[in-house]
Amino acid sequence: MTADTGTALVRLRGQLKKLAGDQAEHEISGSNVGELLRALERDQPALAGWIVDERGHIRRHINVFVNAEQAREEDPIAAGDCVDILPAISGG
Repeated sequence: MTADTGTALVRLRGQLKKLAGDQAEHEISGSNVGELLRALERDQPALAGWIVDERGHIRRHINVFVNAEQAREEDPIAAGDCVDILPAISGG
């Protein structure tokens, strides 16, 4: 039996968009946020290591939102979800 996966619209912001060749929107499938992010990094090799660390966790300086709600790796993804990935903004 395979896990249900949903195809989500993933929107990249800031430096992440630039790393993906200035392509802001990507359609990616995954059953949960962690799987979706790993699939995004496979599809966009220039993003590898920028969003997910070597243990498969979202990096501290990355914010992930699913349908405008902050998300964690284990949160499920449904078909049609909108996932925004933003690097944290720092400065003074």
